[in-house]
Amino acid sequence: MEAVNSMPNVWMTVLVLLALAWTLPWKGVALWKSARNGHTAWFVVLLIVNTLAILEIIYIFGFSKKKQQAS
Repeated sequence: MEAVNSMPNVWMTVLVLLALAWTLPWKGVALWKSARNGHTAWFVVLLIVNTLAILEIIYIFGFSKKKQQAS
């Protein structure tokens, strides 16, 4: 009977580990790019807010491009 009760715990653990494996690389890249680009506000928001990498992906592909400097 205990094996049946522990199954939801196993699935929850698997889901949390999958979410972690998905989120950490995106968060790392987004934090790195925001720090390198001097986007302090983005860095703080990305560090604090956890959105399963949605916000990080938006930043990486939409806002992290360096602006071209006028020559």
